Amino acid sequence: LLSSNMAAKSDGAGAAAAAVRMEGAEGGGGGAAGAGPGSPAAAAPPAPRAYSLLDGCWVLCALLVFFSDGASDLWLAADYYLRRQFWRFGLTLLFALLPSLVVQLLSFRWFVYDRAPPAPGPGPGPGPAASTKDSGCPKDGGRPGSALLPPAPAPGADRTRGCCRLCVWILQSLIHLLQLGQVWRYLRTLYLGLQSRWQSEHRQRHFYWRMMFESADISMLRLLETFLKSAPQLVLQLSIMVQQNNVEPLQGLSASASLVSLAWMIASYQKVLRDSREDKMPMSYKGAVVQILWHLFTIAARAIAFALFASVFQLYFGIFIVTHWCIMTFWIIQGETDFCMSKWEEIIYNMVVGIIYIFCWFNVKEGRSRCRMAIYYTITLAENAALTGLWYMYYDRQATSDFNALIIVCVVSSSFALGIFFMLIYYCLLHPNGPVFGPQTRGCVFKKAPAACVGPPEDVITSPPRSLPRTTGGEREGVPGDRDSCVPVFQVRPSVPPTPVARAPRTEGPVIRIDLPRKKYPAWDAHFIDRRLRKTILALEYSSPATPRLQYRSMGASQEVLEYETTV
Repeated sequence: LLSSNMAAKSDGAGAAAAAVRMEGAEGGGGGAAGAGPGSPAAAAPPAPRAYSLLDGCWVLCALLVFFSDGASDLWLAADYYLRRQFWRFGLTLLFALLPSLVVQLLSFRWFVYDRAPPAPGPGPGPGPAASTKDSGCPKDGGRPGSALLPPAPAPGADRTRGCCRLCVWILQSLIHLLQLGQVWRYLRTLYLGLQSRWQSEHRQRHFYWRMMFESADISMLRLLETFLKSAPQLVLQLSIMVQQNNVEPLQGLSASASLVSLAWMIASYQKVLRDSREDKMPMSYKGAVVQILWHLFTIAARAIAFALFASVFQLYFGIFIVTHWCIMTFWIIQGETDFCMSKWEEIIYNMVVGIIYIFCWFNVKEGRSRCRMAIYYTITLAENAALTGLWYMYYDRQATSDFNALIIVCVVSSSFALGIFFMLIYYCLLHPNGPVFGPQTRGCVFKKAPAACVGPPEDVITSPPRSLPRTTGGEREGVPGDRDSCVPVFQVRPSVPPTPVARAPRTEGPVIRIDLPRKKYPAWDAHFIDRRLRKTILALEYSSPATPRLQYRSMGASQEVLEYETTV
């Protein structure tokens, strides 16, 4: 068996080279390639989850939340300017535009990389190592790897393609200059989801896979934007309301839109993350709505406590925020999260999560999450009580009556209690793994399937993109970095293996094998974070007659290499 491999390095600085192989059965996948006598039969892969009407309505509601948040902030800033309140106008406009500019730059950078042509040259490039394995020899003159090459364009096709590419670049530049990059990605997600519903089976998987990638992108962008824009905007407007002892309609509208945006994006992010992973049960829309209410009331209590304290102790409020952020960031770093592809990216990610921890709980590490959450909310409750109590002791009695002050204190306490109540409802009734005090349901991908579990057995790969089990053997763990070298070109299986080796079960159809250990939940899989890895997988998927499945490497014992390999 002859195979073509394209080798390169992962996107993270200093990361080890990642190998991506696509294995396919002869003729597109009748039997398992190279299956031995002891290999179990592979189950037929199920179709991806159908894109429903609720999915489309969820995207439209997300667009409504986005527009209401941004428009209310700009409207309020214009109102401050017309009333010559320039200090409030400047702060409101700063919190509205600066985070949006940062997110637009990041979104446009992703677009530039996704649209960039592959680097020329026969040697290994800077992207993730990729390889394909197909039974039989190449069909076009025996050139290795030619199945991945695009067909030669017609004489006039280059000019037409160049004009179309130029139009796309101009359109995307205008969209991002107008601060509408998130809107474009939401609409593209909706389009890809609808196409996955209307097309044939192979085309359904093609569009559904890309829809999940786009959903992951917009979820990460919007989560970053809301905590850089909506969270400080909420505290600012609440502080102004407390200082002037009056709630104006535009101020209330802006604060409400910011609060809803924060709660919405946390729940939406968690739902998309769970939908992207096969080893986790998907979150229902009932659970997402209850999670929105949970975060809505807890963030409201937190923001009101901040605004009350900041209205009296401006300097000490800044010291408190910085101290809380440092403690939370150190706590997150001490937990050794595994989200990014490099160490420095991981540190930046932990610093951003530290900002999120100023306002609400955000799970970043698998295992004992409920214990960590209980510790966090205990600290949050103590801080809210201390901040509100200090304000109640030193607030201006002439501007605010004792009765109104007591009502504000009751609002803070009751809002936090309501948030905890909805949190208990979510964990006791609507958690994807089952009730907290009852039997819990786990994913069946990585475990031996019991009799009551309906699904594929261990190491059987299901359909993408939520089909990412690990391989049973890490055949390249003993030879790190061998794909970056040109020698040896061929690896030949010895006639008599020194020791018996266990054969991994093969599945029907092409399989993309990623030579990286899979990240643990709640981290995204590597092909969602590393755009070079994603680009390579999409190229392999496009060249395959059937949509391939994904398979990650596990940290198991070495496995014999059963095919000849040649490096391109």
